[in-house]
Amino acid sequence: EKISQAIRSHWGIENSLHWTLDVTFSEDKSRIRKDNSPENFALIRRLAVNLLKQEKGFKGSLKMKRYLAGMDNNYLVQILDSAS
Repeated sequence: EKISQAIRSHWGIENSLHWTLDVTFSEDKSRIRKDNSPENFALIRRLAVNLLKQEKGFKGSLKMKRYLAGMDNNYLVQILDSAS
Protein backbone atom coordinates (compact mmCIF):
# COMPACT_ATOMS: atom_id res chain seq x y z
CA GLU A 1 0.00 0.00 0.00
CA LYS A 2 2.90 2.41 0.77
CA ILE A 3 4.47 1.74 -2.61
CA SER A 4 1.14 2.31 -4.37
CA GLN A 5 0.68 5.59 -2.51
CA ALA A 6 4.20 6.73 -3.44
CA ILE A 7 3.59 5.89 -7.11
CA ARG A 8 0.26 7.73 -7.16
CA SER A 9 1.89 10.72 -5.47
CA HIS A 10 4.70 10.79 -8.04
CA TRP A 11 2.29 10.62 -10.98
CA GLY A 12 0.07 13.27 -9.43
CA ILE A 13 3.01 15.66 -9.32
CA GLU A 14 4.11 14.67 -12.83
CA ASN A 15 0.62 15.09 -14.27
CA SER A 16 0.21 18.45 -12.54
CA LEU A 17 3.50 19.77 -13.97
CA HIS A 18 2.69 18.43 -17.44
CA TRP A 19 -0.75 20.03 -17.34
CA THR A 20 0.75 23.35 -16.23
CA LEU A 21 3.34 23.25 -19.02
CA ASP A 22 0.71 22.37 -21.60
CA VAL A 23 -1.73 25.09 -20.52
CA THR A 24 0.87 27.81 -19.98
CA PHE A 25 3.23 27.05 -22.87
CA SER A 26 1.17 24.76 -25.19
CA GLU A 27 3.97 22.24 -24.84
CA ASP A 28 2.02 19.44 -26.54
CA LYS A 29 1.74 21.58 -29.69
CA SER A 30 5.47 22.29 -29.81
CA ARG A 31 7.11 21.49 -33.15
CA ILE A 32 10.66 21.70 -31.79
CA ARG A 33 12.25 18.39 -32.78
CA LYS A 34 15.82 18.90 -34.01
CA ASP A 35 18.96 17.82 -32.13
CA ASN A 36 19.00 18.91 -28.47
CA SER A 37 16.36 21.60 -28.92
CA PRO A 38 13.45 19.68 -27.32
CA GLU A 39 15.42 19.06 -24.11
CA ASN A 40 16.77 22.62 -24.04
CA PHE A 41 13.35 24.19 -24.46
CA ALA A 42 11.80 21.81 -21.90
CA LEU A 43 14.39 22.99 -19.38
CA ILE A 44 13.71 26.65 -20.20
CA ARG A 45 9.96 26.10 -19.84
CA ARG A 46 10.37 24.44 -16.43
CA LEU A 47 12.63 27.27 -15.30
CA ALA A 48 10.04 29.80 -16.47
CA VAL A 49 7.23 27.98 -14.61
CA ASN A 50 9.29 28.03 -11.41
CA LEU A 51 10.06 31.74 -11.79
CA LEU A 52 6.42 32.57 -12.50
CA LYS A 53 5.28 30.59 -9.46
CA GLN A 54 7.78 32.41 -7.20
CA GLU A 55 6.53 35.86 -8.22
CA LYS A 56 3.78 36.82 -5.74
CA GLY A 57 3.09 40.44 -6.74
CA PHE A 58 0.40 39.63 -9.33
CA LYS A 59 -2.38 37.26 -8.30
CA GLY A 60 -3.23 35.99 -11.78
CA SER A 61 -2.70 32.68 -13.54
CA LEU A 62 0.71 31.58 -14.79
CA LYS A 63 -0.50 32.10 -18.34
CA MET A 64 -1.47 35.70 -17.53
CA LYS A 65 1.84 36.30 -15.71
CA ARG A 66 3.67 35.03 -18.79
CA TYR A 67 1.62 37.31 -21.03
CA LEU A 68 2.26 40.33 -18.81
CA ALA A 69 5.99 39.57 -18.70
CA GLY A 70 5.99 39.60 -22.50
CA MET A 71 4.21 42.96 -22.59
CA ASP A 72 5.89 44.78 -19.69
CA ASN A 73 9.67 44.74 -19.29
CA ASN A 74 9.40 46.09 -15.73
CA TYR A 75 7.21 43.14 -14.75
CA LEU A 76 9.67 40.76 -16.45
CA VAL A 77 12.50 42.23 -14.38
CA GLN A 78 10.34 41.85 -11.26
CA ILE A 79 9.88 38.14 -12.04
CA LEU A 80 13.58 37.65 -12.63
CA ASP A 81 14.41 39.55 -9.41
CA SER A 82 12.05 37.33 -7.40
CA ALA A 83 14.46 34.43 -8.05
CA SER A 84 17.23 36.02 -5.99
